[in-house]
Order: sequence, then C-alpha cells, then structure tokens
Amino acid sequence: MAILAQTLALLAMAMATTGIEAVTLDTAQDSFDDQCQGCGTNMTEALPFLNHSDFEQNPLFAQAWTKARAEWQSRGSRVSPLSSPAQAIALMAYTMKELELYKKFNDAVRAAGRSSQEYQDNFHFKTLHFLLTQALDTLRQAQKGQCHNVYRGVSKYRLKAKPGDIVRFGQFSSASKSEITAKGFGSAMAFHVHTCHGVGIQQFSNYPDEKEVLISPFETFEVVEVSQEGERARIQLRSTGTFSKYNCEWLKDDATGNSLGGWGHPLAPFHLGGLLLATTTLAVATGIL
Repeated sequence: MAILAQTLALLAMAMATTGIEAVTLDTAQDSFDDQCQGCGTNMTEALPFLNHSDFEQNPLFAQAWTKARAEWQSRGSRVSPLSSPAQAIALMAYTMKELELYKKFNDAVRAAGRSSQEYQDNFHFKTLHFLLTQALDTLRQAQKGQCHNVYRGVSKYRLKAKPGDIVRFGQFSSASKSEITAKGFGSAMAFHVHTCHGVGIQQFSNYPDEKEVLISPFETFEVVEVSQEGERARIQLRSTGTFSKYNCEWLKDDATGNSLGGWGHPLAPFHLGGLLLATTTLAVATGIL
C-alpha cells in the first residue's frame, strides 16, 4: 500500500511539473460500445442508407473514405479474411494519418454513448463504427481468438488508475506489438496491454510496419500495475472480457424498441424505395456494396 501511495504521489508530481492533463481511466460510460450482436445481417442491409446519411452529414468521412478506397485498390484490393471490401476500406480509412479521421472519429465514439438520442442525432460515423466492429470480429475469428501483448504510447495526457480497477479505453485504440514503435507515439505515459479482443490489422493498415493491433471500445481490462519510470507513467492492463450497454441501437427508435424510422417494418421498402435505390447506387460506387 505504501509503494502504491508513493507511486501515485510521484505520478501527480510529474503531471504537475509537466502541465500534462490528468484523466481518470475508468469504464468510459459515455462511450458508444455497440457490438451489434445478433443484428449484423440487418445492419449490413442498412449500410447503403447509413452511408448516404454519413456522407451527407460528415464531409471528413466522405473524403477519407474516397482516399482509402483508392489506396486499397492500389494495393491490390485485398479482402480475405474479411467479409467485404467495405470492411477492408474502413480499416484503411481509420489508419490514414493525413486527414486524422481517427481522432475525430474517436472523439465522437467517446461521447456518442451518453444517450440513445446522442447517438441517433449527432453521431455521423455510424457506418465506420459498424464496419470496424465487424472487421475486428471477423479478424479475431480468423486469428482464432489469439491474445496479444501490445504497447500503447500516450502524449497529450496521463491516465490515472490504481491496481484492481476495471477499465475500458472507450474508443478504438491503436497499439503495437513493438514497444519501440509505441514509444514513438507518446512519451507522457505507456500502456503494456494483454488484449484478447484486440486484433492485428497489419494486412489492412496504411502503415504495416507499425505492427498495429486495434483494440475495441468495449473490451474490459483489470489494472494490474501502475508504476513510474522517470517522468513516464506506466500502466499494465490484462483483458477480462467485454462489456456493452448498447446493442443494435440503430435498429431501435427509442426505449420501446420500435424500429427506427420504420426500418424493418413490412412497409419500409415502399416508404424508402426511392432513397434506397439512390443510396445503393452510391454504395456500389464507394465500395460499401
């Protein structure tokens, strides 16, 4: 206990002297953590509609998707072992650094779970969130559920935690199998993570040399150790499973569970027919279908 108190005191002193913001590492309750369990087929059928909406509301996503699709095609349009070209393009878009899509996306993911209304009305990354979630699940199955020991560097803030805490990152978090590579992404603090739901995405990354493992927002971890190495804080995490408070949220209208906007209702194709025709054309052009 005395050692822990000393470590936390040193961490607090380091943060005070460097001016780096301290943030508590917790279960990230505001995160949108939908795993779409049991509704993957329905969500896939809805992708043309979702993509049309996201493209209209989110020009950054539209621009990044176009660039990612071109890059994916230039690299040979690999799909296997993923389920669709859209999943491959989503991973390519996420790992593109030039537009920093991943930053805006993760900012939105961390806040979209505040309420169902927040997600429905203000989260304009629905397509990307679903495709990344499905892609990681597909890759995890292909990798036979393999666990990984990975490293993650953080530069802008230090996360406070204590041994025994159960925590989540609450976003899609990039880590590396290489500790040296991870140090290059941040010197404020380092994570040593034993993940069993994060998966290697090297084959679909813009930067395969980084040996990237992508960790989902819903994986839970136990804090095993908190230590200080000079001015660098270090937290060791061990996977304990997953937790989601949302599931198949887009297919719900409200707490009553009604289908959103009549989607899934027997009359939905007639109400949405014209829009679906247009959005399907767009989806084919952009690689969603």
